[in-house]
Amino acid sequence: METQLVDGRWYSTAELAVLLGIDPSSLRRWRTARPPYGPAFVRVSARVVKYAAEDIEMWLRAKRTDPAELVA
Repeated sequence: METQLVDGRWYSTAELAVLLGIDPSSLRRWRTARPPYGPAFVRVSARVVKYAAEDIEMWLRAKRTDPAELVA
C-alpha cells in the first residue's frame, strides 16, 4: 500500500505519544533501535519527525491480537 505523503493527518512525536499513551522517549528509542521498531516515519529534518496516520493505523493493525483467533 502506497502512503500519500501530502494528504492526510500527520503526527509529531509528542502528538503520537499522547495518542498511544506512551512517553515520547519510547518513540525516539524505537526509531533508533536496530532494527527500527514502531510505525514508519518521515524525518523532515534533523530534529523533526512526522508519522502519517495511515502508517500508524497499519502498524497498530499488525500489532493487534484477537483472542478468538488464539483459541484453536
